[in-house]
Amino acid sequence: MAEFQLRYADARGHIHEQVAEAANEREARDRLSQQGYLVYSAKPHDIGSKLGSFGVRRGKRINLEKFLIFNQQFVTLIRAGLPILKGLDLLADRLTDPKLSRHIKAVRDEIRQGSVLSEAFAAQGVFPPIYITTILAGEKSGSLAEVLDRYLTYQKLTLAVRKKVLVSLLYPAVLIVLVACIVVFLVTYVVPNFAVLYSSMQAQLPAPTRILIAIGTTARSYIVVAFAALVCGAFGAWAWSRRESSSMTLDRWKMKSPLFGEIWIKYQVAQFSRVLSTLLIGGIPLLQALETSGRSSGTILLKKALQTTASQVREGKPLSQSLGATGIFPSLSVDMMEVGESTGALPAMLNSVAEFYDQDVANRTTAALSLIEPAIMIFMGIFVAFVLVALYLPIFSLASSGSLK
Repeated sequence: MAEFQLRYADARGHIHEQVAEAANEREARDRLSQQGYLVYSAKPHDIGSKLGSFGVRRGKRINLEKFLIFNQQFVTLIRAGLPILKGLDLLADRLTDPKLSRHIKAVRDEIRQGSVLSEAFAAQGVFPPIYITTILAGEKSGSLAEVLDRYLTYQKLTLAVRKKVLVSLLYPAVLIVLVACIVVFLVTYVVPNFAVLYSSMQAQLPAPTRILIAIGTTARSYIVVAFAALVCGAFGAWAWSRRESSSMTLDRWKMKSPLFGEIWIKYQVAQFSRVLSTLLIGGIPLLQALETSGRSSGTILLKKALQTTASQVREGKPLSQSLGATGIFPSLSVDMMEVGESTGALPAMLNSVAEFYDQDVANRTTAALSLIEPAIMIFMGIFVAFVLVALYLPIFSLASSGSLK
């Protein structure tokens, strides 16, 4: 008899872990399944559980769009009646993404050795936690194709919202870069050339011209040093942001930022609501769905808040009350979740919350960008006007005094 590390949930969604003896992994799983438990992992005790907290390892990501295509093909093969192993064999050698193909082949090999599908995906450490939990629910209910369809619907909506936000931010980002390049060109090239001209004329320069020339000549002398400092500063900021405590600080800054803070919060709430709704519809217990939603979150602040929420829900507190106590979720979203809990329609209400805040984020982003773009153009106009006036004012003064005759 061998010892196995078991991780499972009871009917109330409470997570348990224990070490039990069994002849093999299948026997250990079946023993708990017959008692009505939802088994998440069963691995030899000496090597631990690969599934554990099945999150994505830092620095290891997959292309979600190509992964989405793989799942569409995978669902089609399952619906056609092909065994899972045969379907993975067909797809693994035909994927255009070498990284994804390598992981799918590893999943196939794990299944050949006796692992179940959810554990095989979890062992790779690169697939989204919601995907692994969705497969686990499909294995438990015997409706793998249906739960994968729900995951595909969720992922399509998520990618569509993300693309919409990125496209909205593209034009202002390009505009800011162009404005910065023009400013650097004027200050480091145009202004110093005028400085040479005026020094040869030995003319008395107005104060704005002297200030601009001083800035331009200094900037030209230290442009390489400034660029190196900028690169080092950017690298240092990136290294600092990789720490968990720094990520928490950055998330708090984002949340409190004057224009985009509210948009950022609502975007995170929409993403969380859609993940939780997808998992609950798939038959995952609330507590496990909360834990998976936390691991799926891209922000440390929300992840920590959901860990606290899961602890409070485990103690018997309502979900809406626990989320409201975090101070992150807007009151309207908490009220909607409370209604969903009281009517027994929490998954549907969470989906409504996600749709409402997705639309609100899109509207607010459009409104904010409609203010930022004119502000950038106004700044550029004022700066260029100041440079032109400061550079040509001495010429006009000399012309009016007759010095240029």
